[in-house]
Amino acid sequence: MDNKYVAMLDDAKSFADIFRLVKRVVEEHMGMHRAGLSLVLATLPNNMPAYHELGSNSIILNRALLEAITSIAKTRREVNSYVFAILLNEYLHTLGFTKEESREYSKEIIKHLLTERHQAFKFASNPIHRIYPELKTMPIARKLDEKPEVIKDFDAENTFYIG
Repeated sequence: MDNKYVAMLDDAKSFADIFRLVKRVVEEHMGMHRAGLSLVLATLPNNMPAYHELGSNSIILNRALLEAITSIAKTRREVNSYVFAILLNEYLHTLGFTKEESREYSKEIIKHLLTERHQAFKFASNPIHRIYPELKTMPIARKLDEKPEVIKDFDAENTFYIG
């Protein structure tokens, strides 16, 4: 498939790479943009891949679920597609969209830019346990006392320094 967005997602090597693509597709598709967000990896319940708390500048990504998916996934494309779908949905929340709106816009954007055959569309359209049934037996929480991890340089392209 000759699609620049598919190639960019396949080539992404970090959360920041994937998030740059998320921001780009939202800007192109919806004309909306937000800067200065951070990504935090934390232990969350298994039924919560990620969340954005209204009024905050953070997207919280479920570290245990991400690690489980990374161990199950057969390719980097699969992991990148999962992260893309989750970050896209949460980024739309940061722009003020409700849960239902962000889910529908995520599917619309992915279908339009990556196609509905792309792995990211499957992640945006289905609960994670439907895609990976083995996650149903995963323990609810790994280490509840595990300290959240802030991902450095996540949204660095919009950071300005006074020097």
